[in-house]
Amino acid sequence: LFLAVCAVGIGGTFQYGYNVSIINAPTQHIHKFLNETWTSRYHKELNPDLLTLLWSVIASVFSLGGLCGALVGGSMAIRLGRKGALLMNNIIAILASVLMGISFPTGLFELLIVGRFLIGVNSGIGICVQPLYIGEIAPKHLRGGMAMGTSIFLTGGILTGQIIGLRELLGGEMYWPLLLSSSCFPAFAQLLFLPWFPESPRYLLIDRGDELSCVKALKQFHGSSEYRREMEDIQRECFALHGEKPKKPWQLFTDRSVRWQLITVIVMTMGQQLSGINAIYFYATYIFKQAGILAEKIPYVTLGTGACECLTALTCVDYVGRRYLIIGGYLLMTLWSIVLTFSLTYQELYSWVPYVSMTSIFAFILSFGLGPGGITNTLTAELFVQSSRPAAYMIGGTISWISFFTIGMLFPFIVNGLKQYCFVVFLLECSLVAAFIFLVIPETKNKSFLEIKKEFHKLNFGRN
Repeated sequence: LFLAVCAVGIGGTFQYGYNVSIINAPTQHIHKFLNETWTSRYHKELNPDLLTLLWSVIASVFSLGGLCGALVGGSMAIRLGRKGALLMNNIIAILASVLMGISFPTGLFELLIVGRFLIGVNSGIGICVQPLYIGEIAPKHLRGGMAMGTSIFLTGGILTGQIIGLRELLGGEMYWPLLLSSSCFPAFAQLLFLPWFPESPRYLLIDRGDELSCVKALKQFHGSSEYRREMEDIQRECFALHGEKPKKPWQLFTDRSVRWQLITVIVMTMGQQLSGINAIYFYATYIFKQAGILAEKIPYVTLGTGACECLTALTCVDYVGRRYLIIGGYLLMTLWSIVLTFSLTYQELYSWVPYVSMTSIFAFILSFGLGPGGITNTLTAELFVQSSRPAAYMIGGTISWISFFTIGMLFPFIVNGLKQYCFVVFLLECSLVAAFIFLVIPETKNKSFLEIKKEFHKLNFGRN
């Protein structure tokens, strides 16, 4: 099971984290490439406003691709299977890598835009299908820990991108095309290792009706002596669904039996993106400078912030429970937002205040990994039965990418307008999401998908 999580993670959320991260290092070199290409092609210098527009398109088209990927990811998982969708997705990543790699030697910055769009599509599909596969192969007593693999690989991708993007490696002027095209390596790794693992047993039995393949897959995942309990759980869910076909996203909005589950996914997904984690990374460089860290050493310190999130992603979610972790995560983020608001306000007055700010940044990131960063995808898998799960991931993925794009567009204006008081907005958001989770979401630890569905029955229908 551990190896299966690694095989799906390397070409799934790892790609997302990696490609979010690597675009930051070559910013100046890409600006130079755009200027030189434009001058060579049109024999005049590129207007600064147009340069800003082109760079914004290159950076933000990734989000547009991710949105498109989220919209088709669930359908691919139904038609091709979870494993088949992940394998097919790697072709998109390889094509994107080739286009970004040849953009510099061909002098076509348009290929860079198309490549970034395609790698966004790849990331959108991966974020949708990977947790779907992991959630379905995991036994209920390990489901939380295994689902945390989604966050671990996402954070690992960011961390790897930060390392590879250092000037000493591929972050220099000569190597930035190689940096952007290096996304093909995780794709090749998944194409090499994932075929050795079986398709999701739940998909094989409930969606395809292939009991023989389901048993074979369960034996490979759980062993010949331990698979029967999982088989019985899948058969109970299959019987309860009465041959119900996979639902479309729009059908979930009209299905009263999943009303509060769907509201929960939307609130948690938006809460994750709008929690203030982007503001933390924005202020990190400024705070590290104030703390006396040399400018050339800051990239290495930011690696520490990524490492913090990796460490908290490994928390004992199957011992503490999802509900306590995510509520605690949001409440701690609220607390650190208050501390940061005060410490940033008095940053210049006392020499020790920058160290308070720096500690708060690490604590905020730890809290994010403890709660929203790690648990959101886990709960999305657990709140829905087989027929609704792919559509739920499509809706959650779409909301996530729209929120990601929106915060990317509005965040500079929020920071410029409110300065350090932007954290007041984020602390209000975090406290409201924590209150919602406390009032609505039951504990899902060690419960089957059918048991969790029964927990929501009273909320959805107002009766036992």
